[in-house]
Amino acid sequence: MRAYFDHNATTPVAPEVLEAMRKVFLEEFGNASSVHAFGQAAKRRLEEARRETARVLGAQPNEIVFTSGGTEADNLAILGVVRNDPRSRKHVVTSAIEHPAVLETCAQLEREGVAVTRVPVDSRGVVDPDAVRRSLRPETVLVSIMHVNNELGTIQPIADIATLVREAGIWMHSDGVQALGKTKVDVRELGVDLYSISAHKIYGPKGVGALFVRDGVPLGRIQFGGHHERDRRPGTENVPGAVGLAAALTLLARDLAEESLRLARLRDRLEQAVLARIPDVRVNGEGAPRCVNTTNLCFRGVDGEALLIALDLAGFAVSSGAACSSGASEPSHVLTAIGLTRRDARSSLRISLGRLNTEEQVDALVEALTEAVARLRALAPAEERV
Repeated sequence: MRAYFDHNATTPVAPEVLEAMRKVFLEEFGNASSVHAFGQAAKRRLEEARRETARVLGAQPNEIVFTSGGTEADNLAILGVVRNDPRSRKHVVTSAIEHPAVLETCAQLEREGVAVTRVPVDSRGVVDPDAVRRSLRPETVLVSIMHVNNELGTIQPIADIATLVREAGIWMHSDGVQALGKTKVDVRELGVDLYSISAHKIYGPKGVGALFVRDGVPLGRIQFGGHHERDRRPGTENVPGAVGLAAALTLLARDLAEESLRLARLRDRLEQAVLARIPDVRVNGEGAPRCVNTTNLCFRGVDGEALLIALDLAGFAVSSGAACSSGASEPSHVLTAIGLTRRDARSSLRISLGRLNTEEQVDALVEALTEAVARLRALAPAEERV
């Protein structure tokens, strides 16, 4: 058996999405900025995709900017707002467990002279809105807090944070890449000003995403060229990608309630079986509101990379953290932020379920985990068997 349990890293493209894109690739291939019939046909498909994306997110079509993915959407939101602010002194608030697309962008702003506060999280991996409130300053331009953490699956109280940020007259951005398909997303209900999404996390194609920019938010360019996307993001529009993103969002909206229940049952089945059969295991983020498909497990006394390889050889794909951090020598910044020791952080695996997973696959994964953990613990030096 081979089974894929790394859906937070990426997902397979849904057949319906592939079919929606196929026609654009083969028949509606014009440049959406061209005035001839081929170009206008592509333009119509682009705007249809924009309307559908806006509908699913609870936005207006003119508030959607298509990007190359979640990383670009995060960069555009943060740099586009902060650099465009006229104040000489600027300050940004984010959290200690953000995706590198946010943390590294904030680090770049620090190099440009912007002050950045990284709010800590509790032992469950949740940001306290009051901690955000205490971090605000007169020169604060933007608050950026992710909606769902990519490693733990913890759901942040974005609506509460957005309320207090709005009362202070500050712009609010949220990285929603891991939230779509796993929890309800309505940008109006959340109260955010900017919200990033990515297609390949929701059974769409790689290389396309979108940024919701609430009407009236002063977003400046971070790239230069043509006047595409209403002067917010230059470059020839990726029409097939936008169509694929919209098709994936349509499927998501159609199946969210039923699929959420199914994934929650599978995730609970997995966790309960692992905790019952394998000693010295903890669920990282336990007790926090978590999205339905993600579990992060610490197998004490086991090297996480060795366990990942053992599972891969047995036919199971899981993750030791964020895919973009693969190969990093340091333990996960998310896991150390919630208080894990470096050793326990290195002993943790993320398992993220998706549409293709079944009860049979979950049970087989539990068997493989039980055997691999027992074998690796027996081989570990005595001082590491804790």
